[in-house]
Amino acid sequence: MRTEYDTTDLISKDVKDLGKALKKLAHHSFKLASLGFGTSFLEWVACFAAIYLLILDRTNWKTNILTGLLIPYIFFSLPSILFSILRGEVGKWIAFVAVVLRLFFPRRFPEWLELPAALILLIVVAPSLFSSTIRNSWIGLVICLVIACYLLQEHIRASGGFRNAFTKAHGVSNTVGIVILFVYPVWALVLDLI
Repeated sequence: MRTEYDTTDLISKDVKDLGKALKKLAHHSFKLASLGFGTSFLEWVACFAAIYLLILDRTNWKTNILTGLLIPYIFFSLPSILFSILRGEVGKWIAFVAVVLRLFFPRRFPEWLELPAALILLIVVAPSLFSSTIRNSWIGLVICLVIACYLLQEHIRASGGFRNAFTKAHGVSNTVGIVILFVYPVWALVLDLI
């Protein structure tokens, strides 16, 4: 037969266990929330780094790297908010204007708008297999990582070596931009594996 002491002891142990469980829940929730925030922040940073490299290549700092690969990188790393806006009516109108300008006024369509127009067209017309399934999975992250590796390798080769990529005046900004492209896919892949 249980005494009052045994009942009180059991209840106090249960309350202590409940307190430990709540502390663990709060700790894990905070940890996961901060990791999610870090991933979305790095997604924004990587997207802006790719856009920066695209703009940098279209200005006076031309490089010999294949910057057309930045379009699929931006497609796969574009933050969800921007992607949904550009996939909606806004993107359709932008794509319509770009196609009309390119078809009927080819001399007035500037060369530097070719890749951004291709990005908008890709976002608007991509099948849902690419736009939701592959883009939001580890496959899209691997594609981003492969693109970043290739661009860094080509940039180092075009600069004349690893040392020159980090010491030449215009090479440093390109190298930093390309290295930033690595951060998001590596971080997101690590979190996917964990």
